[in-house]
Amino acid sequence: MKTQLTKALFSTRGGVAALALRVPVGLILMAHGAQKLFGWFGGNGLEGTGQWLASIGLEPGYLMALLAGSAEFFGGLALILGLLTRPAALVSAFTMLVAIFSVHIGHGLFASNGGYEFALSLLAATVALAIQGAGRLSLDSLLDGLLLKRL
Repeated sequence: MKTQLTKALFSTRGGVAALALRVPVGLILMAHGAQKLFGWFGGNGLEGTGQWLASIGLEPGYLMALLAGSAEFFGGLALILGLLTRPAALVSAFTMLVAIFSVHIGHGLFASNGGYEFALSLLAATVALAIQGAGRLSLDSLLDGLLLKRL
């Protein structure tokens, strides 16, 4: 019998469609995390992102940049692979909530005005993945199957 922990980590109710959700969301999150962590794709890196986060009241800025960048980069990678999808999706969803309420909410809905529509879309996608899991075409599903055979 699987333990509650392995069930929570690896089981999935998602089908193949979860792959269509995981991969693009994971790529977007990884790219945004790479901007924060490494300064790639026109980003400011940890130092610049940390200074900006501190300027909007998220202190200590460097640590917040490290946490947000890591959540996005490594969470995105986990989503692409379908590995530990539920925890990765939950951390990513929390990161999007922080982004919505600390940066975007005052600008209204539309991204063209700096609003929260894009972060809300990522929040919705990551919450869906946290609920349903990675789907059949994932490392989580493979590991879940291997655990069933062993137990």
